[in-house]
Amino acid sequence: MVDVEHRDFLHLTLTMPNSSRDSIEQILVKAEELKFDGKYADALALLEELLVMDPDNVTALEELADNELSLGRYERAKLAAAHVLRLNKDSYTAHYILGFIASHSEDWDASIVELKIANSLEQNNPEILRCLGWSLFSAGKKIEGMVTLERALNLEEQNPLILCDLGVACLRSNEFTKSKALLSRALDIDPANSRVKECLEMVKRIEKHTV
Repeated sequence: MVDVEHRDFLHLTLTMPNSSRDSIEQILVKAEELKFDGKYADALALLEELLVMDPDNVTALEELADNELSLGRYERAKLAAAHVLRLNKDSYTAHYILGFIASHSEDWDASIVELKIANSLEQNNPEILRCLGWSLFSAGKKIEGMVTLERALNLEEQNPLILCDLGVACLRSNEFTKSKALLSRALDIDPANSRVKECLEMVKRIEKHTV
């Protein structure tokens, strides 16, 4: 989702013995590999082991929150992200996670606040922009939301999540042709995506009744 920040990791480990630093870095690298392979529970086990050694390791806590988010354990992810911000208020990862969780519960105002902070700290991140664009659009700021989603798509043109969100936004704005094109692209990239399939079918049904 959001890349590991090595800046905080380096700052926190400067005074550690080389063997300890190497061990922590190896655990972080392995945990990140497991996360990208979708083995979130295994990644969490490693991160929890690391945090026993270094309870205030910001990078490990960010990764822990991110893995909890991927598992849909939003309350645990929220607690971890909040703890990160107590240690480092400029963690874009933590602000992104809190913004994502707020959007999941349709607290659009809170989501926008957190995601705008994340975007200011880590500009041109397609995932942050995707979530921010969707929250803005859902909060009634449709033009700003669409523009933000377009920015996300320009940065990552083959991302099915961005294509789907922008396609749904176009559908809700009665831009059926554009919506159909975006959703069709998303389905080509991710044929198993049920949300894309449902939305594309909806566009086709609407088109049929408007002809």
